[in-house]
Amino acid sequence: MFRRAFWFTTGAAAGVWATAKVQRKLRSLAPDALAVRAADKAVVTGHRLKDFALDVRAGMAQRESELNDALGLEASVDADHPELPGQTRRGELGPVHPQGRTHPYKRNEDH
Repeated sequence: MFRRAFWFTTGAAAGVWATAKVQRKLRSLAPDALAVRAADKAVVTGHRLKDFALDVRAGMAQRESELNDALGLEASVDADHPELPGQTRRGELGPVHPQGRTHPYKRNEDH
């Protein structure tokens, strides 16, 4: 009699445990839970990419400084208008579009 009660209780406990585990898994695979998990992973990935980009930018600035020191170049960039060599100013490009885009050619809108 005790043997039957033991195995009945063990079976009932195993059934409750398995049911709870399956229910947890089903809740974790629900569309809402999957969307939240995907959004969280996207945010984490975005932060990692941002950190990587900042590290690369800092490394580039450090290396540029090292190269300028090694070549004996001085960084004499105008603070108001930093330009790359060979870069032209906006006025030299031609007419300016009302939304800020430049057009190096004249467009005839009447055709």
